[in-house]
Amino acid sequence: MTENQPAAGCTLCDLPVAGSDVTDDQGNRFCCVGCRNVHDALGDVEDVTPEDVRRERAGGERVVPDDHETTYLEVDGMHCATCEAFIESVARSTEGVSTADSSYVTGTVRIDHDPDAVSEADLQEAISGLGYSAYSRDDAISRRKADNWSIGRVIVGVLMGMTVMLQYALIIYPTYFGGLLYDERTTEFFTQTLSSDLATPFYLTIAAVTTIILGVTGKPILQGAYVAARTRSPNMDLLVAIAAVSAYLYSTLSVVVGGAHVYYDVTVAIIVIVSAGNYYESTIKAEATERLSDLTAVRIDDARRIREDGSHAEVAVSDLEPGERVLVRAGERVPVDGEVVEGDVAIDEAVITGESLPVGKSVGDAVVGGSLVTDGAVTIRVGEDATSSLDRVTELVWDLQSSSHGIQKLADKLATVFVPVVLVLSVVVTAVYLATGAGLTAGLLVGLTVLIVSCPCALGLATPLAVAAGIRDALERSIVVFDDTVFERVREADTVVFDKTGTLTTGEMTVVESDLDDELLERAARLEARSSHPVGRAIAAERRLADGGTVEPASGATEAGEAATDGDKRADGIDSFESHRNGVSGVVDGEEVVVGHPDLFRRREWTIPESIAARIEAGRETGRVPVAVGRDGIAEGVIVVGDDLREGWEETLEAIAATDTEIVVLTGDDDRAAERFREEPSVDRVFAGVPPEGKAETVDRLKRAGRTVMVGDGTNDAPALAAADLGIALGGGTAMAADAADVALVDDDLGSVETVFELARATDRRVKANIGWAFCYNAIAIPLAVTGLLNPLFAALAMGASSLLVVTNSTRSLLE
Repeated sequence: MTENQPAAGCTLCDLPVAGSDVTDDQGNRFCCVGCRNVHDALGDVEDVTPEDVRRERAGGERVVPDDHETTYLEVDGMHCATCEAFIESVARSTEGVSTADSSYVTGTVRIDHDPDAVSEADLQEAISGLGYSAYSRDDAISRRKADNWSIGRVIVGVLMGMTVMLQYALIIYPTYFGGLLYDERTTEFFTQTLSSDLATPFYLTIAAVTTIILGVTGKPILQGAYVAARTRSPNMDLLVAIAAVSAYLYSTLSVVVGGAHVYYDVTVAIIVIVSAGNYYESTIKAEATERLSDLTAVRIDDARRIREDGSHAEVAVSDLEPGERVLVRAGERVPVDGEVVEGDVAIDEAVITGESLPVGKSVGDAVVGGSLVTDGAVTIRVGEDATSSLDRVTELVWDLQSSSHGIQKLADKLATVFVPVVLVLSVVVTAVYLATGAGLTAGLLVGLTVLIVSCPCALGLATPLAVAAGIRDALERSIVVFDDTVFERVREADTVVFDKTGTLTTGEMTVVESDLDDELLERAARLEARSSHPVGRAIAAERRLADGGTVEPASGATEAGEAATDGDKRADGIDSFESHRNGVSGVVDGEEVVVGHPDLFRRREWTIPESIAARIEAGRETGRVPVAVGRDGIAEGVIVVGDDLREGWEETLEAIAATDTEIVVLTGDDDRAAERFREEPSVDRVFAGVPPEGKAETVDRLKRAGRTVMVGDGTNDAPALAAADLGIALGGGTAMAADAADVALVDDDLGSVETVFELARATDRRVKANIGWAFCYNAIAIPLAVTGLLNPLFAALAMGASSLLVVTNSTRSLLE
């Protein structure tokens, strides 16, 4: 399909276009006006087709055979771009697998496979057999085991490492430093002991403990090195492993032949220092995740199915069949997409569309799974696919996450050049010494020293410790960073996209203005206190009952169109009450009062004066909800309800725009609700009426012009958050939004968005400073090792000193 050919689905987001007559001049069809507006503005970027965009977003041409299913696995131990490629290649070579995509950023691999040929358990075994640990995404027990193994490996390394280093400190080092630690007699005693027959069992004991440390604590490093070697992609793990294993093999060979020098301490120091640094980073990230325990997930597991005899039965949503009927009451979420067959209700679709205002639904109207019934009860016929729009959004998020490959970290990029150079240098130096008449031991010792001083403990710690410092400083400001590549991926954003509802606005309905007298406003509030509609709750909250009563819907007011009986009369002075799809009515203090949409007044043949009609239209122009209020047959005033803008939103946008960053506002609301942002000087573009899939597509197209950041809060924002170069979720949103994002603002402070960029830039500077220190050390130490002025012991001490310098530099606050 080309740009000017009609599409079976929406030209922008590929959603169904059945029932939609939205087109453009080229004949392209769209599911909504919002998608058409986005396509008009961004459709010609780099002259690509929608298929190209979707193919690139999915990581290439992904064709899933009809008899295949998709499995998502979490993989513990996948920590670099090399791991991604390796796991994908192994998974794709498994019989019955059509395609596989992985991302170390999310620790996820997505596999399309024939369930009859290879089961999920088989896939887990195939990947776990590589030294990783693969398990289902919802397997909490396996995740806990993986966490326990991580801390267990570090504990083993630290405790056993202390045992080895203690022997070196008390016995072996004195033979090197002589009188600096002990008197002459004690030094002579240790020297003779290490030259006697007792030396072999002593060294073998140290060798055994070091072997455990190398095999257990160093397993992730050795695994990363193996993958790097097999895929011919040198990384930091390879260089660390080469130094640690070289020292281990040299020492073991020395013990076997009765040599006088062993350097197991070098192996222990390298493995424990790097492992502890990486674990510290992961611990900080885990602490960050725990800060989001108050986020709520929107998940519908059960439905109320209506039997043929009219009775109800609670069933799992997965058991619903197309054509069956389900009952959904006020305060409940619609389990699957379908059509209203009975009832007249208001439904909040914000979780799916982002639209802040509930919409009325009556017989024949379509409803989407995941939306919330706010007022009344409704019977829904299950749609043809018996699926939920919320489930499709979830799948889209997983698709984006699992196919969004991680970046190659800066240190790993340097390692692709540094590793081959060091290896060649070590071999050449050894060969030169042997060629000039040095003995085999002397030549190997110099080569080993080159490897040890080149071992990038400092380089290996440079990124994780700086990132840990960034995550730590972010936590102190109630900012949670999920992804350790955030600070490398985003230095300077070119475009920042803000969701409107719940992000730039509070997402909570409140009374913005009212021209009613106090008496009529209070009577309207009393009536709305019996309604569960968000607009009604906002009006009721504006003027509470004089006696301090709570705002609760009456028991008889939850079913659509049912009037309250005399038994429902309370101490609020309401003699009768009736709930409608577009308002409420009742007798309050002996007077009939109506609060609602103008259509409700017209249906009851009440008069709406021209001045009131003008105020209603003015309220609509601002994108808010104007509610007419009247009594005894005539409308007397208007209450305007809307969601307020967040405090400080203008300052936040101005601060970001001041860095030459383009500001885009993206919303599922209609044009009127977004009009206020078109007039804001800091805002460059506004796209309104865009569905979740359209938001993700919009972000994809904006990314072609530069680095793009998405800021959102809801489930409907999750696909766009996952698609962006950097996703920032406000903490008051849904768990799905947080899962899709790279950063979450726990305190819902929009001003923290600017802080995120400051921290990213500061962390990037800290990473580069640490790497600079590490290379300065190497620039001095390697020439000394080549000339034979350093032995492995002093090389290990120098390596430790450089690592300590990096650690000290990383403990400083980033935003001083």
